[in-house]
Amino acid sequence: MTQPTTLKTDLVLLIALATLWGASYTFIKIGVETIPPVTLIAGRTLIAGGLLYAVIRWRGLKLPGDRETWMRFLFQAVLNSVIPFTLIAWAEQTVDAGLAAILNSSTPIFTFLLTALIVRHEPVTSRKLFGVVAGMVGICLIIGFEAFEGIGDELLAQLAVVVATISYAGAAIFGKGFKGLDPMMPAAGSLICGAVLLIPASLIVDRPWTLSPSMDSLMALVALAVFSTAIAFTIYFRLVHTLGSVGATAQAYIRVPIGVAIGVVFLGEVPTSTAWIGLVCVVAGVIAMTVPGRKRVATVQAPS
Repeated sequence: MTQPTTLKTDLVLLIALATLWGASYTFIKIGVETIPPVTLIAGRTLIAGGLLYAVIRWRGLKLPGDRETWMRFLFQAVLNSVIPFTLIAWAEQTVDAGLAAILNSSTPIFTFLLTALIVRHEPVTSRKLFGVVAGMVGICLIIGFEAFEGIGDELLAQLAVVVATISYAGAAIFGKGFKGLDPMMPAAGSLICGAVLLIPASLIVDRPWTLSPSMDSLMALVALAVFSTAIAFTIYFRLVHTLGSVGATAQAYIRVPIGVAIGVVFLGEVPTSTAWIGLVCVVAGVIAMTVPGRKRVATVQAPS
């Protein structure tokens, strides 16, 4: 497979991931209406982890059996599901799904900063810096700066989303360590570990047997687990290895343009001229953070 073909596939997967995770904010908002956050996320990780494990067994594969790998799965679970999933679900009891998506779209910035200042496992280039800036400018133009007027009204909940965003950034960097494993392995392993941590908490804090969740919340939970978690995590771990941690988190910028497109098609909304300019900025930012430089292309180009 040539590099251009691989890149095209990765960009398609990046858009798919952005769509799946972009929808998660709505699913969470509906879910927490009648299901407490800890129980919602415990169910999310349990269903998604169980589904991926079943698929792995159906493929004739087995999860790793060594303790070291499972300790890494556990740490990944804390960074990529236990902390951020729970914080965002808790925050969305009072914060709008749209505002949560806006705040969470800063994941590439924190990934870039952690990479540049601490980890340095990927080259920090001016092109990636441009991508970070262009993406955030695009977000502001698409949403409109007035969308940020609500920031501060629910400060604690909003800070929870920011902490979740930083956790996601750390997870993207740590996820690079699973190179060599089938993407489904760390996805399933980390979700199973997340469920092991969250289920006892749910039993103690929420006593789920006393709850009466609505059908809408239950359907949102299933959709959240299957589409925005099981399928999304499999795509995510693939992209972390092919595009890098900064590139993989670039999907955070694509969530908003997808929301604009849905509004145009299904709600008849008409984006402003600044929104269209914002879309161009977002696309430019994603390309800058995902397209390999010339040297890299020359290195991995398949012989003709």
